[in-house]
Amino acid sequence: MYNSMKLPNSKTISIPVVQELAARDPDSVPQRYRREEERLHSITVSDNLSSSIPIIDLSLLSEHKESRQQVMEKLSLACQEWGFFQVVNHGVPVSVLDQMKQVVRDFFQLPLEEKLKCGIQEREGYGQAFVISDEQKLDWSDMLYLVTLPEDVRNMNFWPRRPTNFRETMNDFGMEIQKLSNKLLSLIAETLGLKINSFINPEGKWIQGARMNYYPRCSRPDLVFGIGPHSDPSNITILLQDDEQVGLHIRKDGEWIPVEPISGALVVNIGDMVEVMSNGRYKSIEHLALPNNKTDRISIAVFEFPTKEVQVGPHPDLLDDTHPPLYTTFKRGDFDDNFFQNKLEHKSALQFCKIQS
Repeated sequence: MYNSMKLPNSKTISIPVVQELAARDPDSVPQRYRREEERLHSITVSDNLSSSIPIIDLSLLSEHKESRQQVMEKLSLACQEWGFFQVVNHGVPVSVLDQMKQVVRDFFQLPLEEKLKCGIQEREGYGQAFVISDEQKLDWSDMLYLVTLPEDVRNMNFWPRRPTNFRETMNDFGMEIQKLSNKLLSLIAETLGLKINSFINPEGKWIQGARMNYYPRCSRPDLVFGIGPHSDPSNITILLQDDEQVGLHIRKDGEWIPVEPISGALVVNIGDMVEVMSNGRYKSIEHLALPNNKTDRISIAVFEFPTKEVQVGPHPDLLDDTHPPLYTTFKRGDFDDNFFQNKLEHKSALQFCKIQS
């Protein structure tokens, strides 16, 4: 029922497997997962803006000039005011999305001993991430995190052999998402008046990671987080949601807005790196996941990062006398080290590089 994890200080701790806890005692929520104070005082869920979440139809980019301009204006507004949008007609085949959801669900239904063959070490594998002590509160979820692209940086020790089609499906999904990621980053740069390759890392200077999440049913979802409030350290994140249940919530104007799944759509959010590179014009979005008391849920988040040696900072074309740099320039690996040695907590990671006024 436990998964061992080595901390940065070389201490090894045992972390409960939430799926096993929920299966063994469906009506119990152990104290270590209860975060009622945080839920009560800082999480106000509102449906008021749910229908206003931007939806970007990428097929309109290839139509007449006026349609393209409208899409670009809508994208710019989504990045400025939301840091978040959903994309439809994005070019990733529905069959690839459906197969990916199925193999992830099949993986989490395997016996525990099979999943533990991919047990987490450092930052990759099956278990929980961002656990830095025996005392901290834990999320009501299990995950499998893999570095997926480029192919030559994959550690296949963490890639499940079961289901038997997992590796092929993950490869196909990752390739398709990377094409979409490059397209979106080009469009985002264009909305800022930059060259379209400004946010796309050159060959060999980028990493793709995929986090597959499993949220068991919880008898008291009002007491726990599936994943607590945070922003992502990526350029952008592309999320494949479960079609059946709402779990993702984004923060806007102090409230948490549920994101209704749209069949065939993909969710996109601005990450910390684009906030830095845009010098704060586009901000990374704070988001969280909540379980429910009816059924389990899965999601697959794909992150695009610069590699560790890449220098990241505000783009020089966005700086002038009236727009001084808001962030330092730093090596991506230094940001990573700071990010992974702390709890996943709101947008605290960006304090690492913010210039204090």
